[in-house]
Amino acid sequence: MATAHNDWSIPLVDSHAHIFLQSMPLINNPRHAPQYSFTVDQYISVLDAHGIQYGVIAAASPWGDYNDYTVQSVGKQPRLRGTVILHPGKRYDFKHMSANGILGVRLPFIGLPQVPDLTTPEYRKLLQQIADAGWHVHPHIEGKYLPELLPILENAGVKIVVDHLGRPGVDDAVGSAGFRAVVDSVQRGNSWIKVSCGYRIGQRAEEHFAGFLQELGPDRMFWASDCPFVGHENQFPYADTIKWLTDRVTDETIGRKLLGGNARVFYGFD
Repeated sequence: MATAHNDWSIPLVDSHAHIFLQSMPLINNPRHAPQYSFTVDQYISVLDAHGIQYGVIAAASPWGDYNDYTVQSVGKQPRLRGTVILHPGKRYDFKHMSANGILGVRLPFIGLPQVPDLTTPEYRKLLQQIADAGWHVHPHIEGKYLPELLPILENAGVKIVVDHLGRPGVDDAVGSAGFRAVVDSVQRGNSWIKVSCGYRIGQRAEEHFAGFLQELGPDRMFWASDCPFVGHENQFPYADTIKWLTDRVTDETIGRKLLGGNARVFYGFD
């Protein structure tokens, strides 16, 4: 497949990036605490420099449910969509967020000492509100927890986008419980996979990507950059995240789906 992606005739979509201001309030003991800003204007400039037409802003755990900057930024940019972080038991204006390009909720569970119980009344209400809004949930969690988590989310009636190839651990080969849980969930019809974060995952990323592609085909996967690579700044050129995928896909029809076609439909871009 040609790697001159910006010469392709289809609009490309980066389905996972972060924007933030250094002044934004951090949660207690965040996994990362960036000492810089990465603004929406900077991100748009990155997209333009690489021939990417659209982007999806993923809420990031360091700022908890402070979603104001994301909602305001996405609402002013028709080239963007976004997800937010919401806490059970709190009230949020779903209509306002939907009108500003928000269409999902990220569940930032990775690294927690205990996975939240999604069967509590508070979480069940939140998941029902997400389903009623037509949004998706975007779990960010270690792959070993997916066999338990995904059926609960499916039963709640929400669409699911599995983050970062299911975050396999170093011992999680293709065929592991987490891998099988993702495959089964996609085959049941309500889940999709983000092909992203290979630089964080290591060798298992390539193995799982190939395994998902072999078992599921390309129709339920989206490429993403994870820009600006929080915690790994200046280590990975943006273009390398595209090359990671194009180096592993030889069929241009499949590549077009992964780098733009699927995401344009799912995220509602023109």
